[in-house]
Amino acid sequence: MSEASKDGAHPAALWARGRAFTPEQLDCTTAVVLKILDGKCKMGAGEKRAVTAVYQELHSRPESQQHLFDSSSHQLIAQALEGMDSSALREAIHALRLQAEVDIPKPVMKAYKAVLADGLFG
Repeated sequence: MSEASKDGAHPAALWARGRAFTPEQLDCTTAVVLKILDGKCKMGAGEKRAVTAVYQELHSRPESQQHLFDSSSHQLIAQALEGMDSSALREAIHALRLQAEVDIPKPVMKAYKAVLADGLFG
């Protein structure tokens, strides 16, 4: 995928706009961003930018606030995306990531990563 469309949106954000996501997929998107922010993601820089663009496109959808992550979680992530400037913020992101790994079954995350691989990176 190229880095930006004519309207400035990342191609991954455009991809996300055009599809429906299950509540579990919304949670998985958030969990991957938490992993990126926590420094535990093994994706390349371009893939990280793509997933972050998908998250930024999706997190404001009402249904993204109704499952594992609430508005306070998304506010914390927004703050971290602007800069991990405090140990309290780093600790909060770390705790959210660990909880997401407990709450999201591995087969659900694996299926979501396959959707990403097929839709974004395939």
